[in-house]
Amino acid sequence: MKKILYSCLALICSVSGVAKQTPINRLALVTRNNPQVTAFNSLSSLSVGNGEFAYTVDATGLQTFPEIYSNGVPLGTQSQWGWHSYANPNNYKHEETLKNYDFGHGKQEPYSTQFNEDGRPKEASNWFRVNPHRLHLGIVGFELGKNIKASDITNINQKLDLWKGDIISNFTLNGKSVQVETACHPQKDMIAAKINSSLRPAVNFRFPYPTGGHCDDACDWTKNDLHTTVVVSQDANSAILKRQLGETVYYVQIKWEGKAKLSEKQKNYFVLTPQSDKFAFTCLFTSNIQYDKQPGVANTFAASGKYWTSFWKNGGAVDFSACKDARAKELERRVVLSQYLLAIQCAGSTPPQETGLTYNSWFGKFHLEMIWWHQAQFALWNRPELLDRTLGWYEKAYPIAKEIAKRQGFDGIRWMKMTDPSGIEAPSKVGSFLIWQQPHLIYMAELLYRSNPNAEVLKKYNKLVQETAEFMYSFATYEKDKDRFVLKGAIPAQETLRAAETVNPPFELSYWHFAMSVAQKWRERIGEERNKKWDELIQKLSPLAAQDTLYLAAETALDTYKDIRFTSDHMAVLGAEGILPKCNLVREDYMKNTLNWIWDNWNWNETWGWDYPMTAMNAARLGEPEKAVGALLMNKRTNTYLVNGHNYQDDRLRIYLPGNGGLLTAISMMCAGWDGCKEKNPGFPKDGNWDVKWEGLSPMP
Repeated sequence: MKKILYSCLALICSVSGVAKQTPINRLALVTRNNPQVTAFNSLSSLSVGNGEFAYTVDATGLQTFPEIYSNGVPLGTQSQWGWHSYANPNNYKHEETLKNYDFGHGKQEPYSTQFNEDGRPKEASNWFRVNPHRLHLGIVGFELGKNIKASDITNINQKLDLWKGDIISNFTLNGKSVQVETACHPQKDMIAAKINSSLRPAVNFRFPYPTGGHCDDACDWTKNDLHTTVVVSQDANSAILKRQLGETVYYVQIKWEGKAKLSEKQKNYFVLTPQSDKFAFTCLFTSNIQYDKQPGVANTFAASGKYWTSFWKNGGAVDFSACKDARAKELERRVVLSQYLLAIQCAGSTPPQETGLTYNSWFGKFHLEMIWWHQAQFALWNRPELLDRTLGWYEKAYPIAKEIAKRQGFDGIRWMKMTDPSGIEAPSKVGSFLIWQQPHLIYMAELLYRSNPNAEVLKKYNKLVQETAEFMYSFATYEKDKDRFVLKGAIPAQETLRAAETVNPPFELSYWHFAMSVAQKWRERIGEERNKKWDELIQKLSPLAAQDTLYLAAETALDTYKDIRFTSDHMAVLGAEGILPKCNLVREDYMKNTLNWIWDNWNWNETWGWDYPMTAMNAARLGEPEKAVGALLMNKRTNTYLVNGHNYQDDRLRIYLPGNGGLLTAISMMCAGWDGCKEKNPGFPKDGNWDVKWEGLSPMP
């Protein structure tokens, strides 16, 4: 039957004159973009992982010199479950972080915020910002001797084999060659390593205490007395270590092949010394001892290769090799590496932090306004199961989101901004006042439905979609004298604006229109009537505020072109037609004027990694493909992509995965278009220089 179908399709293509595209050589596409490392560089570390766990190595293939990388791309070992909290002897309660605000909704609204005045509320707020924090689970590196420095290692030749998901490292020390292969099991929080060298280097397992720092590698090596590592079982080829940090307990299960000896060098520091030239081991990190058979080294490498080969064969693919534009090669490199990074860093059972599973930012917590940037691309690149894996967390966070809305006097559920796997809201002077994370759940659930339009998806997410929309309706304020709904009392996506004085930020208005319309579609899909009040809101939302045919940062921002606050940070107005489809709140001529003005006048040095793909999506929808490509490749610090594919921001955020995710979303749209778009590759210039081939992508709404 399939052969007949394919023959019919071929005949149709022949009759219509449409040439059938030769399938992309995916192996060639992926492998020509394998990262290569030939020297120690703090920004060139490479990672293996599976979405739940990631392990980052230096040029030796293990974590031998973490101090070199601590202020670059650190050598992290992190998981979705590995969290720790300091003791709370003062018994701080989350309600102590609340402060009332009056934003003109006719009531006092308590927000979890940061306090300027010294006292118990400030102390409570600080405690809940820091706790819990994500753990660095442990350093696994070579034990080369205290006199060996990184400069003693020569002939470095390291490659990340993307097609197989492993890292191959070669180097020379003391005249002897060392060959290392490193992989991560696709279903377990476990690494495997194969080492071949007559040098017979030992392997160390070192365990730090957490720093509780806002943005660092989470390794405090000065507090050995505050945590313990003990051997709970050991035999000739394996050992189980128990880690304890206060009330936090986890286990490290090590298995090795061949003769070797595990010894305790000092507290929280163990060394495994091989007795043969060829040596291999696995190391499993787990919250509970796993007595079932731990996969061996060969099994782990085989499982990794099988998973990654399937990943590359079955998702979307974009091939730039036929493009004549000199920038195309770099764009392809960024696209391929971003797919890998997001799969290992951002495809777990909880939303990802902005620095993934590499090092801590914002104490290791994740930000729900960023989840769209990390993960919308999974559905658009034909990997909806990776998005679905994470969205299930929203059900766990539902009771807390319900309580937030209730305490502030709103209906439905109000999603927190900065949080952790428990869902508790982290106090913030900015994050607690954001609202653009609200519609994300609706947008992403819609992407999942479009990927697989069936009753099961509707059943799984409809409650969350409907109650999110209930909050959005109750948050909007109806102005009777103007017969319109407004949004106020919120810090918009352009975070330089203030909650108390901002009315009708343009992106949020358009997002309310889009998400409420989608929520109504979901009601119809499950056989319910449209909510008449919601339809009234959709019809009477305020149009975007403009001045001199340019859109403003908010209705209250009449000095947009004079105040630096309104020309820095995110140019969120472009998201109103870019991230989102055009709606009746937007005039396309005004939006095009606004894009051109921003292009020429914006403070681009004060932007973030996802601002460039947002600009590209806006330009693509407005028929400006040269600007779309130009935005993705604009030569700015926050649009830098390192050798490992990470989007560099600054000295604090050396990696920024929302930029990678935004890039993939923009590329998908620039290739596959959006609903109602009839043009092929609408985001690329038609000057003969952008012969972009793609397959397996879905159009955006």
